[in-house]
This record gives sequence, C-alpha cells and structure tokens, in this order.
Amino acid sequence: MAGGNIWLTEIRLLLALLVGGVLGGMFLGRPLLGFCAALLLVLIRWSFQLRGIHQWMNQPSADPPEGSGAWGQVLDNIYQLQRRNREAQLRLESALDYLQDSLSAMRDAAVIVDSRENIAWANDSANFLLGIKFPDDQGRSLRNLVRSPVFQDYFEADDYSSPLRSPPYVEGDRCLHFEVARFGVGDRLVFCRDITENYRLEQMRRDFVGNVSHELRTPLTVIKGYVDTLQAMEEFCEPRFAGPLEQMGQQTTRMENLVRDLLWLSRIESVETLRKTESLDMAALINDIVAQIEPAYPNRPIQIELKSDTRVLGDRSELQSALSNLVINALKYSEGNVKVCWQDEGECAVFSVTDRGIGIGQQHISRLTERFYRVDKSRSNDGGGTGLGLAIVKHVAASHQAELLIESELGVGSCFSLSFPAAPPP
Repeated sequence: MAGGNIWLTEIRLLLALLVGGVLGGMFLGRPLLGFCAALLLVLIRWSFQLRGIHQWMNQPSADPPEGSGAWGQVLDNIYQLQRRNREAQLRLESALDYLQDSLSAMRDAAVIVDSRENIAWANDSANFLLGIKFPDDQGRSLRNLVRSPVFQDYFEADDYSSPLRSPPYVEGDRCLHFEVARFGVGDRLVFCRDITENYRLEQMRRDFVGNVSHELRTPLTVIKGYVDTLQAMEEFCEPRFAGPLEQMGQQTTRMENLVRDLLWLSRIESVETLRKTESLDMAALINDIVAQIEPAYPNRPIQIELKSDTRVLGDRSELQSALSNLVINALKYSEGNVKVCWQDEGECAVFSVTDRGIGIGQQHISRLTERFYRVDKSRSNDGGGTGLGLAIVKHVAASHQAELLIESELGVGSCFSLSFPAAPPP
C-alpha cells in the first residue's frame, strides 16, 4: 500500500475512533467524556509504539517491533534506512581496511593526521623512518614526534603544493622527502621517503664538479699568463701568430668564466638549505648592481623604478649574483631599453627585469634554468656566456624562498621576476 494511502487510512481510523467515542458518550449522556476517552486510547496506542521505537533505537541490532498501519510504514522506513547505513559503513570500513593494508605494505612511511594534528594511524615504516610507533603514539601530536625544523615550518605553513626535502643535519642522519595530501575534513596524509642515497649521489656530483673546477683554475691561470706574455712580445705580433693567440686568449677567458660559475653554483647548492638572517636593503643593492653594469654597456640605458623600501632576509653576494645575471641577460639579448623594477605585490616584494628583445618561445621557458641549456646554440660563442646564469638564479631563488617567474613572447620581449617574501623590520 502506498505511503499516502496508509496515512489516509490511519486518519480515517482515528476519526472513526473519535466519532465512536463521541457517539458512545452521547449514549451515556457524556459526549465530551466519550471524546476524551477515545483520544486517551489513541495516545496510549501511540505511546506504546513510541516506546517500542525508542527501545529498538537503543538496540539497533535487534529486530524492529511490530507495527500496523502508518506506524508499520514508519518502522519499515527506519529499518530500510538503518540497513543502508549499515551497508555503507561496512563498505567504508572495508575500503579503509584495504587502504591501510596497502599503506602498511609500503616501504615509505605513511601517517594519517586528524584535524587537530594528532596521529590517527601510521604504518610500520613510520617507526623506522620517523620513530612513530602505532598504536602506542596514536593521539599524540605529529609535530612533537617529528622534530625536524624544516618539517615543522613546512607542516605549519599549510602549503603542500610542492614536496619537502629535509636534509641531514649531522653525519649519519637520513635525508627525507615529505609529501602531504589533504582529505576528509581537515585530515592529512603524510608520506615520507628515504632519499639518502640520492642525496649522497648529488653531494658526490657537486663535490666532483667543485673539485674539478677548483683544480682547473691553476692550469688555466698558467695558460692565460703565457698567452698574455706571448701577445705582448713583438715577434708574435705577426698576423700568423696574433690570430691564434687572440682565439686562445678568448677561449681561456671563457673557460675561466665557466670554472668561476661552476664553483659559485657549487657553493650556492652547498648552503641552499641554510637560513638567511641578514636583512638587506634591496633598493640600495639594485642601485649598486646597475651602477656596476652600466659602464660595460654605455649605449644601453637602464631604467630603474624603485617603488618599495621592503627589505629581504638573504645573502648579499648570492642576491647580487642572481640580480646581475638577470640584468646582464636582458642587456645581451634585447634591442631597446631595459627596465629594472622593485615593487610590492600583495604580501611579496618583486624584482623584475623587462626587455624589448627577440623574446623566447614557450617551448623553451620550462628548460631555461637547466645547466648549459641554450635557446639558440649559435649564440653560445657570440654571447660569451657560460649557460649557467639562470641555473644560478634558480638556486639563489630557492635558497631565499623566492619564486622565479618568466614571461616572454617572441618579437615582443621578456620579463624575468623574482618574488620574495618580505623580511620583518630590522
């Protein structure tokens, strides 16, 4: 029977009972008493039905009480809803068990953290990598157990768009790679991977490049000294000697610049994770950089716009190297004026260099910061660069928690920007 018909029948029964009570009361000369008696019977019946429902709700695993008419329909609807909820809960528990079994089989540490930053679950690898024992540490704060300062800042910042690499602080520590994903209502899933071996290989590569570059400095200095000496001797001023000696001098200078940039890049990488504590006046630094560069490009005016007095926590020599590279690149590969700007944008301060040069194709922009990558190979020798300038800029930006942004359009020009978090007042 449809739900509407059941309730209509229930109303008819109720009216019939009340009318019967009134008629019975009229027979006895007390119609109001008959009506009240009929109403009392209805309330008693409903009270028994409600009492049965209440007892059943306290013990949902028991069978539902018997009911007829509309009350039977209500009980049936509650029972169907309860069964669907129970089935959904079983499916959810099965999915959660499957997820936990999958995470338990991982070699990477996996930790589920609730909205209060307390540990809700952790796999066995979390004990090996992070020292988290489950279920002993269930309910404890994750930040109280993972004491890495880098992870503390990363987890508190609540920005997980990029993973975190926590380097070893003392010999024998592990290098850990963290990724955090949000799910549910404020819950987070923390993954941790041991990348110590990769870190050591990177360290070996940096040491190798640094050592080789350092060892090359002495022979290059000797060769350049002899080339300069030969060029100064009259017997080697003849065209048959002058041309080769000039080329030797140019290539020696190019190699010296390459070795210098490799050593500088190796140095920046080695201190990239260290905190920067010096508060720098960026406006003054930009003025100094432009004053040093302008004499080398007398026919290329540089327009300076200093619209902010925001300071930056950083390393002066690193920032001077990065900003100089951006300005020199713009002067090399542009035809019109170059504009250097320092201004506030929201909560950040932005250094930008804009040129009106040939521009860069979109397919090259993502690779510009790779070492030795060149958009046009033919400009390698003509420009005199080493191909490491933007790689240096990228690492300096990373060490200062800054973001390197590149915008370019062929035939229009390019804009290279460094967006810095503002430093607190000194």
